[in-house]
Amino acid sequence: MNTLKALTGVIAAIVLGGCATVTPVSGQFPPITPHQAQTGAENGKLVRWGGILIQARPKAQETCFTVMALPLRQDGRPYQGQKKFDEGRFIACAPGFYDPALYAAGRELTFVGTVTGVQVEKVGGYAYPYPQLQASTVYLWPLEVPEPATSRVFI
Repeated sequence: MNTLKALTGVIAAIVLGGCATVTPVSGQFPPITPHQAQTGAENGKLVRWGGILIQARPKAQETCFTVMALPLRQDGRPYQGQKKFDEGRFIACAPGFYDPALYAAGRELTFVGTVTGVQVEKVGGYAYPYPQLQASTVYLWPLEVPEPATSRVFI
């Protein structure tokens, strides 16, 4: 009987583990933040960065995304519960066309790619050093839709 319970537990774990969603941004990456990469010392390193999209700019051969970086959860999704934005900003470019109507300001994105340098652009009147990322993976997170409030009457 104990063997049957153990076997049932193992089968349940395998089946439920197979239901776990694995995103294309899953995996282990060095803990390098965009803020740390502003010096150019991290060039050539493979990283996983994400955050809130500020702007998507399609060009002839690629689309470049300006992003406000956020810490990432273990699954790679930006963690919006973190109120401090000291991870910095970055620009990620990926080959092809990404429609700005879908990749709209305020959406959550995660990128995997190689740090390629630093580009200085103005934020207001401030010259901001944006680390650049050549993205091999661009992941647009699905919108989290809050559950509707329902009224329940308990007797």
